[in-house]
Amino acid sequence: MPHSVEAEEYLLSCCLIDGADVMARCLEARISPESFFVPAHGIVFERLLDLYNRQAPIDVAVLGEELKTARQLDAIGGYAFLTRVSGSIPTTAQAGYFIERVREQHLLREIIRSATGAVEDCFNFTGGIDEFVDQVEARIFAVTQSRVSEGARPMREPTKEAMNVIHKMMMKKGEMTGVPSGFTDLDHLTFGFQRQEMIVLAARPSMGKTSFALNIAEAATIPRRGQPFPTLIFSLEMSGSQLALRMLCSRARVNMVKLRNEVLSKTGDEQQKLVAAADEFSKAPLFIDDSSNMSIMQLRAKARRVHARNKLGLIIVDYLQLLSPTDSRVPREQQVAEASRGLKALAKELDVPVVVLSQLNRSSEKENRAPKLADLRESGSIEQDADVVLMLARPKDTPDEKFQVAAESMELIVAKQRNGPVGEQRLTFLRDFTRFENYTQ
Repeated sequence: MPHSVEAEEYLLSCCLIDGADVMARCLEARISPESFFVPAHGIVFERLLDLYNRQAPIDVAVLGEELKTARQLDAIGGYAFLTRVSGSIPTTAQAGYFIERVREQHLLREIIRSATGAVEDCFNFTGGIDEFVDQVEARIFAVTQSRVSEGARPMREPTKEAMNVIHKMMMKKGEMTGVPSGFTDLDHLTFGFQRQEMIVLAARPSMGKTSFALNIAEAATIPRRGQPFPTLIFSLEMSGSQLALRMLCSRARVNMVKLRNEVLSKTGDEQQKLVAAADEFSKAPLFIDDSSNMSIMQLRAKARRVHARNKLGLIIVDYLQLLSPTDSRVPREQQVAEASRGLKALAKELDVPVVVLSQLNRSSEKENRAPKLADLRESGSIEQDADVVLMLARPKDTPDEKFQVAAESMELIVAKQRNGPVGEQRLTFLRDFTRFENYTQ
């Protein structure tokens, strides 16, 4: 198995020379006793870790006493072993290199174990290919998750990034700095959907969540001006062909009901519009994944693969509550919270805005009021993780109908925005085309 005895000894020697600093760096890099290939090295590091956590002095004499008390001194080779390790290097100047070397070799060993286990499981496969593949992928993903992310940076780096954003804002003079939503009033509030943000779009069923999300995808991939933003849609509720049909009819402004009932005009105007819309979408950088029963782990893995091939500008998930739990035994609230945290982490990891559709509970309907943050269904963590929360609702002055569906005029509530104002605005809903547009009186 891949290993470096020398790197492990040198790292332990660095820990004994400057315990507080080197141990902190080891923890930041997620070095643990299991990271060491030689069992004796793992035992020594475990004792060093215990001393560090107790804020006890770290040196050879104290370490020797601790090992003696735990009856582990003979197992590692006695004081002779400690003396040799402690004197193997004179300075901690190369501690960073040895930390990375030990971590690298441990990661390689873990990948070999996971891959070997997967090969053995393949030979012993008895059935259920989907669950089997999911287990293999989860195992590999768990190993790769141990890679250390970028740690704390000097303030000058994020300050420089922030000044670049400010410069762009000043140069654009009020223009969008993020992905356009296609809705003027909303873009005035948000300046577009910003990178690394999780945007939650919540509403009761049949209020037009999916239609609104598809309109956003259209505005991002077929913009009126500027470069398109490649967009990935995860549709857990509808098939890709259903989404494509809705987007084509919406873009071409063709009545879907008339299309199904074959009562379109004989002149062929609608057909020409549909063909033109199909041509636009076929050239647009739009990707649809309509897999069902997908866990947050699978979704993140798929998003990474697409992003590696085609650098994404926007991800849309329809919708949060349909994601399968990683562990079905935990309470539903924790399942939704895990998915919410995973989507926020995905936005930061891929540096893109993630629009997440979510259900609202029945409270607003029962109490006949506008929805609020507390109405987000099944988990309070959604409102905590979200950078922006949008809610679609029927306006109070809309006449009551037998069926609670989207009205011709809809209210879009910006209930939360970390970096901007909140408020309410009107949208026009064209029911025949399942399309939202800017509100005009």
